[in-house]
Amino acid sequence: MDKHLQGGKAFGFLKSQQDEKLNSINEAFLTDPKYAEEEDLSSKLEMFKNKYMEFDLNDQGDIDMMGLKRMLEKLGVAKTHLELKKMMSDVVGGAARDTFCYTDFLNMMLGKRNSILRLILMFEEKGKDQEPKESGPPQRKAFSDLP
Repeated sequence: MDKHLQGGKAFGFLKSQQDEKLNSINEAFLTDPKYAEEEDLSSKLEMFKNKYMEFDLNDQGDIDMMGLKRMLEKLGVAKTHLELKKMMSDVVGGAARDTFCYTDFLNMMLGKRNSILRLILMFEEKGKDQEPKESGPPQRKAFSDLP
């Protein structure tokens, strides 16, 4: 019985370590003169950290191809394997890697180039701000409502 309790504690410990690592990377970006002119940088970094943590991360804390695929499917934007490979190469700068780290993710989100993944994530964030649609059948229309 004690083994099962330890698993949750180990997961919490790993999550806190990951959070500390991401916070230290955020601090490095805050002190980087390259991003000094970015408006509201600290809140953007916090939002990006939370968005990054939503991905299915591998053991090293990186996003791999399958984690990216599952995240895009959750957003309703399913992509083929070739499209995912192109997205990954956009994020990591043309290198032939199957994963990208938090630093690559931040460079993509804060960079001047618009990658496909960045656009998808930004539109997904804007979609959360819209009013919810009415549920149920549509209301009856009268002839006076027609154009």
